[in-house]
Amino acid sequence: MRTSSYLSVSTWSLHRLLGPLRWTAWNAETGELETHMEEQPQTLTLLELPEEAARRGYQAIEVCHFHVPRTDTAYLAELRAAFLAANVRFDTLLLDYGDLTSEDERRRAVDIAFIRRWIDIAAQAGARQIRVIAGEASPTDGAAIAQSAASLAELADYAATVGVRVITENFKALTSTGASCMRLLQQAGDSVGIITDFGNFKGASKYDEIASTAPRSVSVHAKAAYDATGLPDVPEFVRCLEAVKAASFAGAYVLIYDGPGDMWEGLERIKRLVIPYVMR
Repeated sequence: MRTSSYLSVSTWSLHRLLGPLRWTAWNAETGELETHMEEQPQTLTLLELPEEAARRGYQAIEVCHFHVPRTDTAYLAELRAAFLAANVRFDTLLLDYGDLTSEDERRRAVDIAFIRRWIDIAAQAGARQIRVIAGEASPTDGAAIAQSAASLAELADYAATVGVRVITENFKALTSTGASCMRLLQQAGDSVGIITDFGNFKGASKYDEIASTAPRSVSVHAKAAYDATGLPDVPEFVRCLEAVKAASFAGAYVLIYDGPGDMWEGLERIKRLVIPYVMR
């Protein structure tokens, strides 16, 4: 059981520094997955990131799968070693593709095979967890929730054999409400965890939804609403943090910045707001 919180950062918050993004997409015509490269500047490699993150006061990192440049055994061993050398936790590999609720059985089979492969990659790289998208069906579709929960539980059983935990997130349609998240987790069982992203619940019930999922969350994505200059909406962000605090959350506060300007500076602005909640 977690008893303390700590500071983490997502590689998405540094996506303009880490080089090309490798997006995965389904090609319905060929029945295969494709990778599309999106060029981005590279001023920092993924192997250099753990040391730099440690220097800036982070204890953990979540790595988006599209930032992993290679998946061969030698590179994954280097990545694991880089985290160990920096004494930084590789908490979660964020798998950014997959639809466990697709009505296309062929696609669903391909997606599950893809997820299993990335579970193996996560294990080799030393990640503790892998974030799997629950699905893109409606959050009120009970059959889709049941199908996703069953698939997540099966994937969790497989991941446990290689020392990785499967978690999901309030990300994409199926888990876009607190009610659908909790229904999914209840059916999937305790082997499946969740991430709560501040920016992914919408509307008047947002803060109650954050509070409802926080106790089952291994991490929260501390994402503020930013203006055109990259400044956070402080009152709104603090209200999210207070909702998590009230739920007695203990885990990783993962800083998310995707606004304009220097990404490290953007992270520093929200870090100052988050630290009192980590250190409480």
